[in-house]
Formats: sequence, C-alpha cells, structure tokens
Amino acid sequence: MTPLPGTRRPLARLAAAAAVATMLLAGCTEGAAPEEDAPAGSEASDSGGADEDSADEGPALEETGTSAAVDLPIDPAEDPAYEAYYSQQIEWGPCEDVDAEGAECGTITVPLVWNDPEAGDIEIAVGRLAADGESKGSLVTNPGGPGGSGVNFLPSAEILISPEVRASYDVIGFDPRGVNRSEGIECLDDAETDEYLAATGGPAAEDASALAEEWGARVAEACEANSGEVLPYLDSYSAARDMDVLRAALGSEELDYLGYSYGTYLGASYAELHPERVGRFVLDGAIDPDMSMDEFSAGQAEGFEHATEAFLARCLEAGDACPFRGDEAEAKEQLLSFFESVDETPLDTGDPERPLTGALARSAVLTLLYDDAQWEYGREALAAAMNGDGSQLLYIADLSSERRYDGTYRTNAAFAITAVNCLDHPGVADEQWVEQEAERLAEEFPTFGPMLGGDGCAQWPEEPVREPAPITAEGAGPILVVGTTGDPATPYAWSEELASQLDDATLLTYEGEGHTAYGRSGGCIEEQVDAYLLEGTVPEEGLRC
Repeated sequence: MTPLPGTRRPLARLAAAAAVATMLLAGCTEGAAPEEDAPAGSEASDSGGADEDSADEGPALEETGTSAAVDLPIDPAEDPAYEAYYSQQIEWGPCEDVDAEGAECGTITVPLVWNDPEAGDIEIAVGRLAADGESKGSLVTNPGGPGGSGVNFLPSAEILISPEVRASYDVIGFDPRGVNRSEGIECLDDAETDEYLAATGGPAAEDASALAEEWGARVAEACEANSGEVLPYLDSYSAARDMDVLRAALGSEELDYLGYSYGTYLGASYAELHPERVGRFVLDGAIDPDMSMDEFSAGQAEGFEHATEAFLARCLEAGDACPFRGDEAEAKEQLLSFFESVDETPLDTGDPERPLTGALARSAVLTLLYDDAQWEYGREALAAAMNGDGSQLLYIADLSSERRYDGTYRTNAAFAITAVNCLDHPGVADEQWVEQEAERLAEEFPTFGPMLGGDGCAQWPEEPVREPAPITAEGAGPILVVGTTGDPATPYAWSEELASQLDDATLLTYEGEGHTAYGRSGGCIEEQVDAYLLEGTVPEEGLRC
C-alpha cells in the first residue's frame, strides 16, 4: 500500500478524530438501504403511524432502563463505600505501544457497577505527558468515539494542543471503560474484523439488508459471548463517574477537560453529575444530548452530504488534477458510480488478500472529509482508484480503523462504539417509521445516507439505559463549546444546541470545513481556547473565527 505524503498535521490525528465515527457508519448498518422500488420516503419525518396529537413529539422511542451510575444516594466521593476508589494514587511507569516521547502510563480501579461497588472492579488505563514547564495541574482529554483510546491519543495531543498549554498542563489521556486497555470488550478476531469492515453490498445490492442483519447478529453474538459480563455497564454516565475517580487520583479539586466529538457528550455527562467539580471545560464538536439514535444518524447523513459537495467543489477547482468532470452535480454522480462499481468489482491494492471493497472505499472517503487539509490527498487517492489502483484508499481506511501492517488492530473501536452507543441512545420503536426514515436518508443524502438507515442496535443484547434529554449542568461553568460550521460528523447545530442547554456556556464558532476546530484551524480559535484554559478568559459571546 502507498502511504500518503506527510502534511503539517499528521494523518494520525485524522485517524484519531475520525476512526471511531467511521465505524459508526461502516459498522452498524453498511448497505442497509431500501429496495430499488421502495417509495421515496417523503413521509418518513411524520409520526410513523402515531395519532395526530402525538405527532409533534415525534415517534415513540424504545423503552430504556436506568444507568447504574445515576441516582446514587450520596456523592460517591463522600461515601465510605467508595473511599478506596477515591483515595488511589496512580503509579506511573513506561507505556507500551504509545509513540509519544516521555509518555507515562498507569491505571486506576473503579466499580464495574456504580450503584453496587461489591459487584467487582475494573481497571481504567491512563496515560500522561508531563508539562513541558511548571505544571498548574492536569488537563484530561478525550478524542471522541465512543471507542477512542485516550492513551493512544497522546501522540496526537502533542500536535493538537498548543505548546503554551502543554507547558502548563500535564496532558492526560484515558481509555474509557470497555475501550482498548480498559476492560476492552472482545468481539471478532482480527481476520473476522477484516471481513466485517470490508463487507460490501452497497446501496444497490439486493442482499444489502440481509448482509447488514447478518453482520449485526454476528457482532452482537460475539461481543456477548466474549464480554457479556461488562456490556450492560459501558454507558457514558458510568464512564463519567470513572472520570471523577481519575480527577481524585490526579490530586485535582476540579476537573479541567478537553473533549472532542463524543468527548463533548462524555464531558457534558460529567458536568451534569458533578457540576461543582467542573473546572475549565472545552467541548469541541459537540453532540446534542437531546437526540435519539435516529436523529443522530439523520444529522450525520446531511452533514457528510454537505461535506462531500464541498470536497467535490474544491476538487473541480483543480482542473485536470481532479478525477471528476462537469459541474458539482455531475461530479457527485461520478463518485456514486465509482462506489457502485467497486461494490460490484473490488479494486486491486497490491495485496491479493485485501482488495478495496465498496465499504472500504466509502470508509476512506468519509475519513478524508474530517479534515479539509487532507482533501488534496483525497483527490489524488480517488484519482488513483478510478484508474484501478485502490492501494491509497485502502491505506486511509486502515489508518481510520487503526489496522497495523501485520493485520492486527490497535484498538477495539469497531465494537466499542456500538456497545456504548446502543446503551446511550435509544432508537425509534416503530419499525415502519425506521424503514421510512432509511428510505428518506438514502433518497436525500445518497453518498452516505444509505449507510445510516435502519436500526444499528436492533440485535444488540443490552437495552439502552438513557433517554434523550437536555443537559443543563446547573452550577457548572463557564464552559466553552466550540463548533465548526462545516463539521460533517457533529453538525454545527448540535454545538448551538448544547451551548444553549448548558446553564453557563459560551459558543465559539469556527467558520470552515472539517471535524472539530482546536488544533486544526489555528489562529483565532487557538488563541481563544488557550486564553480560556490558561487564564480562564471566556471569549466574547458570538465570536466567529
């Protein structure tokens, strides 16, 4: 496979930001599109058969249980039953498989079941990059996902977080429960994961829905068989409780935090549970907690469609260097035709065991949309693929899923994302409505919409434990929410919503393309976030960079 040339911002950061969200698209419902003769789905946004009085409230969601991490009788930090957890000190030592100079690693112990500490413990993996100067404390980070490894994120943190902030803070990464080193769930082996991620049967395939159902069942059964004892307890409220133990182990009275993408949802959950311990909180590329899984999918389908159009418009500006011809609408048709052709006939990559399938091609293109600084290389990779060489797109897809050259996977993100999302976000209970919505997404957003239709958690063995609801975190703040106007994975409207829900929050806007802003957009955004983290200075309301 041919690696892409280096850029000012390593492709490792692109993978860190995009890999797990890519898994959401390619892993849950790949190919789960309507049949060709299905109706256009123009009624998919109605109540799906509910009576008119309830139509304004939307379709009814699946029933949910309750997270073991909420409604505890008292604050666990003040409860003698949790004293052993809150009195821990981290024993730092060398890290394994973390390419960051000076990185140190350790663990903390937390209850598996937060409302029953006698039910057993799990270990949470933690990594640290000590401050380059005199440390003012710890800055805990989360790169997103769910399923992103915060320990693996440390090399990217060296690039993304400004030298000024790194001089003043110990940068902390941790693997949330169920992820990688932290009681990481085990599902498929590496060879099976290859098959899973490459499984194709794109939107036009007759067996697309059957293929999605088959893989959904295989993954669910494997996860339950290998990790069934922890699956019910991987929700974000439980992970947020773990973060408070981490705060105490770091010796911090308040938690200073930088969360990207899903990390905003985790951070907001912490702020809801522990508003009095919120320090300087940056939530970049926010998720609106008041969304169902179906609303989440619809927002991403639209976001990635707009990002595809922006990418194609920029590509066409390159003239003959762009593999597409005509106007933007014609270029999109050519891209869709390319995907369909690779569905039918996978491309040579130089590895006879791993041709580029339609699923892998879509994963690669979607990954590139996360960072417009990579669009030139995306153009080159697509040009090569459209000339029969799929090696560069396969390289990008592997980078996204953190697949090593030896065929092993560095993380379990492909499965952790499903485990967490299926607990955090209930879907719509009405199957007819779900089918209609899938048809609508495929019709309105043809590039990635067909991958997002349907219920990706239909066969998951655990019921959701959280209902969509606003998070106010009354008493916490000021919190800084950062949103990017062209963000495909976490649309700007979600950042607006979270900032409006929080009791004390300011929205900082980056006018540009790509997923998240801090560490990627430079200039004004970096100055404002740094001033907030280092001095507590909140940007003026409505500031746009």
